[in-house]
Amino acid sequence: MASRHLARSIVLQSLFEWDFYHQERDFQKILERNIQKFGGKFDEDEFVKFLGEGIVKNVDKLDKIIAESAPERPVEQLSAIDRNVLRLGLFELIFGKKNEVPPKVAINEAIELAKGFGGENSGKFINGVLGTVYRQIEENSPKESK
Repeated sequence: MASRHLARSIVLQSLFEWDFYHQERDFQKILERNIQKFGGKFDEDEFVKFLGEGIVKNVDKLDKIIAESAPERPVEQLSAIDRNVLRLGLFELIFGKKNEVPPKVAINEAIELAKGFGGENSGKFINGVLGTVYRQIEENSPKESK
């Protein structure tokens, strides 16, 4: 498994546990434990922390974007996996380092996580929501003059 994909998997598992306990457990401790448990000989600790800490810090903003992008599926009614895959994908799209992870790569990685951890239709759902947000970002970004 590629190390960045493993990093995202560790973040997703940590977010799932944090979310399962209604965000009342210490996310840092969950994340550190999961890095130790699943990371092995792994050199993406900083990437894991950037994603995990960034998502937790911006969870309300991310949830608002999810609610606006998928109004027929309230955030609290989404499966915990779908909700957290969306948070992860959106964080990378909006706050990520685009020179390291291009938006289409972030979307594809989120889809793969949804397929691996989610339900039968999770990949399609994640693709739809993240694709919509990506198009909105593209439409609202200033165009370079030629």
